[in-house]
Amino acid sequence: MISSLDIQSVTQVNERRLMQHGGLPVVDSLVHARCEVFVCLCVSALCTEECSHGRCVSPDTCQCEPGWGGLDCSSGCESDHWGPHCSNRCQCQNGAKCNPITGACVCTDGYQGWRCEEPCELGYYGKACQLPCQCLNGATCHHETGECICASGYTGAFCGERCPFGSHGLQCEQRCPCQNRGTCHHITGDCSCPTGWMGSVCAQPCPLGKYGVNCSRDCSCRNGGLCDHVTGQCQCAAGFSGRRCQDECPVGTYGPQCGQRCDCKNGAKCYHINGACLCDTGFKGPHCQERFCPPGLYGLICDKYCPCDAANTVSCHPLSGECSCSPGWTGLYCNESCPSGSYGDSCRSTCDCAHGTECHSVTGSCICPAGLMGEDCSAVCPAGLYGPSCLTSCSCRNGGSCSPVDGSCACREGWRGADCSVPCPSGSWGPGCNQSCLCANGAACDPSNGTCTCPPGWNGPHCDQPCPDGTYGLECRESCRCGHADGCDPGSGLCRCHAGWTGIHCDSVCPQGFWGPNCSVNCYCLNGGSCSAEDGSCVCAAGYRGTYCRRVCPSDRYGEGCLEACVCTNGTCSPVDGSCQCFPGWTGADCSLACAAGYWGPDCLSLCNCHNGARCNAYDGECRCSPGWMGLYLDTQCPLLALCENCTEDSNNGHRPGV
Repeated sequence: MISSLDIQSVTQVNERRLMQHGGLPVVDSLVHARCEVFVCLCVSALCTEECSHGRCVSPDTCQCEPGWGGLDCSSGCESDHWGPHCSNRCQCQNGAKCNPITGACVCTDGYQGWRCEEPCELGYYGKACQLPCQCLNGATCHHETGECICASGYTGAFCGERCPFGSHGLQCEQRCPCQNRGTCHHITGDCSCPTGWMGSVCAQPCPLGKYGVNCSRDCSCRNGGLCDHVTGQCQCAAGFSGRRCQDECPVGTYGPQCGQRCDCKNGAKCYHINGACLCDTGFKGPHCQERFCPPGLYGLICDKYCPCDAANTVSCHPLSGECSCSPGWTGLYCNESCPSGSYGDSCRSTCDCAHGTECHSVTGSCICPAGLMGEDCSAVCPAGLYGPSCLTSCSCRNGGSCSPVDGSCACREGWRGADCSVPCPSGSWGPGCNQSCLCANGAACDPSNGTCTCPPGWNGPHCDQPCPDGTYGLECRESCRCGHADGCDPGSGLCRCHAGWTGIHCDSVCPQGFWGPNCSVNCYCLNGGSCSAEDGSCVCAAGYRGTYCRRVCPSDRYGEGCLEACVCTNGTCSPVDGSCQCFPGWTGADCSLACAAGYWGPDCLSLCNCHNGARCNAYDGECRCSPGWMGLYLDTQCPLLALCENCTEDSNNGHRPGV
């Protein structure tokens, strides 16, 4: 341990020396230094220039603080350097600035990281990447501004809306290619074809034999019938009829849709396809209208009378006289009707109908009562059909069911009318529309169950609760985003801007020339005046006054608000800037100086044109004669014995000798 005596033995030195203690080096001091308790204390160095932001460490040498540089430490570091003497280069990227003292980077909006080298993480943007993106439906936002970049199939400021009908893809710029009322997917553009159409753009009808959604159903038309590619309804070939074209045309008809009537006479049958007549023996002609014998006669020489009942007889054979009964009649003379359960020619066929149903006496086809169908009337009408043979389509709409017997409709809740096509009147719902809606504020109620569908701006089971302040839209789900406004419309969300503000969010000041709520009122300030964006009051330009700046300042005033006093002594002043316009004969800034000799007119700009010592009037330049002279410019000497004083003014404003 060093004693106090050891400390006292240390002395100030002027040269570099080695001090010993116990034979060992103790202090290696510096020249001009003092060693106290073995600690060297430097004598203050001297610098010619003061170290502004640092300290003098040796003669004329400054040690600068971080963030400062230069010989005297008076220069702040440039933007890309930092630290003592600005010796360190900043490492910041993307426009970031660094702290000149510590070198820490201060990132611009949209960037992060110790060098600001990384953009904001997905879903954030702005200063320090603290603001969450507001974008919907998988959209991303710009890491600097937060602007939404919509995913394919969406649009809107926040990408909350699907592409409008007829468009798809990125920014909804691609047109849908779907034809025949097909709809396309708002993202991919793939077409969803309506019933009866197929193909990538719904341009191809279903192939033969197919119909319906995606052409997935098989047609059931027979005998060469074609089915509608949308509904599957059969279009029968000539000579056939029925839902599936399964029946030949009824006797007596032929052709497309069995719409033509046979024109065959004398009981002849016609071909069901083209209507050609098939004549019985004893008849001839294209329509079998010609008998070999005259009507009512038969025999080889047509000398015998036919014994047949004419009303029920097709004909009597022109040779044998045998009676050909009309279908449904029998007997030797065709005077007996077919007994029950039989039909056809001579009633030889037996009916084969279920449920004891009668058959047609001519064709034997079962005459099904309303509500039954099938060849033997054993099947109930399928859904959607009713009446005899179930050939009539039900007219019930909107999910109503019809009676297979008479087709009367049983409507679902919310509908009424003979065909269930009439919706419940506004304010009613339920079966028979006999329940009253309880919806308020113009809300519609579901005609089937009475639930209320609130219009924008209302909420609650009965739509009687307005949207809370700051919300709007359907079910009050949207938030108002208004700046200088008195809230927003609860229905549309439109901001109710304060007077003097406009824009979707009421964040824009009224443009020049407009004022009031939403800047909807035109300013009427004249002569360059501007109006207040809040109340429309005019701020007149210099030189004008009045409510609409119509009036010029009084003759003795000028400037903004006509508050400045004119100083023109012999002239008028400009109402705008107060500059003087002097009367003839005067000049000077305030028109207080009379024209100098030899000049006249406004501002004394005109030179007098008088001769022989005459002076001109400073107001109008008129020459005043000297004795002995006359004329407009006094350039004519008076006649002998006449003096200028006796001259009188002539018609040319000159002078002539007095008379």
